[in-house]
Amino acid sequence: MNELCLKSIYKNYKTKQVLDNISMIFKPGVYSFLGANGSGKTTLMRIILNLIKPTKGAVYWNGQPIELLGESYRDAIGYVPQHVPFYPNMKVYDFLMYIGTLKGIANHALKEKVEYWLKQVNLYDDRYQKIKNLSGGMKQRVGIAQAMLNDPQLLILDEPTAGLDPKERIRFRSLIANLSVNRIILYTTHIASDLEGLTDYVCILNNGCLEQLDEPENVLKKLAKQVWEVDILPEELIYIEEQYKVGAIEKHGGRIRVRLYHHKKPLPQAVMKEPTLEDLYLYYFSEGQST
Repeated sequence: MNELCLKSIYKNYKTKQVLDNISMIFKPGVYSFLGANGSGKTTLMRIILNLIKPTKGAVYWNGQPIELLGESYRDAIGYVPQHVPFYPNMKVYDFLMYIGTLKGIANHALKEKVEYWLKQVNLYDDRYQKIKNLSGGMKQRVGIAQAMLNDPQLLILDEPTAGLDPKERIRFRSLIANLSVNRIILYTTHIASDLEGLTDYVCILNNGCLEQLDEPENVLKKLAKQVWEVDILPEELIYIEEQYKVGAIEKHGGRIRVRLYHHKKPLPQAVMKEPTLEDLYLYYFSEGQST
């Protein structure tokens, strides 16, 4: 069984500390990193990818420092950034053949691998389309296919569903669930609803610090009996936002339904709700609101 280990990772840029003493051990499963912009998620992924060096600390793959593993570590990794760097005028099939060649996959096996992953990501019928003509969701599926050509044991997804419509996000989530068997998948996002029913562990990064790392049900216990929904008049909203940490807000008839977080019943008409991962994200990262 593969293992990725981070030991006391720090990262500073001049006087700014981006990561502060991050230590984690990953085994096969889906690990979801939740954090606001600037929380350190992407910097941490780039350190794991060995694209940048930590100021202090080390990353180990199966007990060995990654900087000593060289090609064998690169062969173990698949990476899907938020914006995959494509050649827009290339056809999907040609692009995957090109990437596979760059990865050093033997020519006799490459065609078979490309066709297999085109079918897995449901793009086989579009394999001769130019990339520039694909939808955002289709491009992300090409990104998954190129990342999987070398059968990586460590798959890193950095904000992969940003900009996708809800239907494409659901399809993407199903694909990741199928890929997670016997692989370590690190998934950074700020769209917490994408993780419902998918993630094995939730990792909360806040201002460069690891605040929580646990199974979703255990992380959500922090919000037990603190999530409320209340219907208010539109003119009451400013007062509610000043007094409470507010999550979702939606119109409901002529009133406004507010989801908020408080350790006791905030208003007589408030109804207690079960917390979700979306609540968890909003609880930690909504700005300008009281706790």
